Amino acid sequence: MEKTKIPRRLEGKVAIVTASTQGIGFGIIERFGLEGASVVVSSRKQANVDEAVEKLKSKGIDAYGIVCHVSNAQHRRNLVEKTVQKYGKIDIVVCNAAANPSTDPILSTKEGVLDKLWEINVKSSILLLQDMAPHLEKGSSVIFITSIAGFQPQGSMAMYGVTKTALLGLVKALAAEMGPDTRVNAVAPGFVPTHFASFITGNSEVRESIEEKTLLNRLGTTGDMAGAAAFLASDDSSYITGETLVVAGGMPSRL
Repeated sequence: MEKTKIPRRLEGKVAIVTASTQGIGFGIIERFGLEGASVVVSSRKQANVDEAVEKLKSKGIDAYGIVCHVSNAQHRRNLVEKTVQKYGKIDIVVCNAAANPSTDPILSTKEGVLDKLWEINVKSSILLLQDMAPHLEKGSSVIFITSIAGFQPQGSMAMYGVTKTALLGLVKALAAEMGPDTRVNAVAPGFVPTHFASFITGNSEVRESIEEKTLLNRLGTTGDMAGAAAFLASDDSSYITGETLVVAGGMPSRL
């Protein structure tokens, strides 16, 4: 990613991205930093946070790291409080943390797994925004990372997909509730070969099958998702709220 080709649309902004030490989350926070934002890295493990912060700082990005397990109430409060203590405000929030602890069919999924899917993929983002809302600047942007699986939940990702479907509705509801001062949108990634999706994209036959379902004959990249998120975070999308931007190479995306 060359700095000379990236606009500086986020100068003076403060951005928090959950689960941002690797994969799509890291791609997004790196892009925000290269566009001029001060960025707050968060994830469950201190070592991963420290490593991500060092990578970002090596690229000239103003980065700050805070350990946050999104299902932990004190961690969520710490994330908000420490960010405000350091930067005095919050302009951009990306709710990226997610879990897919089971590949069982929905009717075979244990209650504890259902609870975890709901808690991490949906509930924790609501609770985090409850803590953050008083500190969001006028003109702020909230971005949820949903999934192409939210449009047609099936197979090994069925229940995970259902939680991502819920985010499509949450975006609409929060856009109405948080407007006009805060815009709320989502990015729905297609299949991206990250650690999180390795059980799917790591299989060459499955990967080829997915590629054939796209109109661009390839999987997505973290850069593809980061570019979409940066657009939604910037003033270039100042008249867009309550929408989900599908970044999936043309895969079907209708409910």
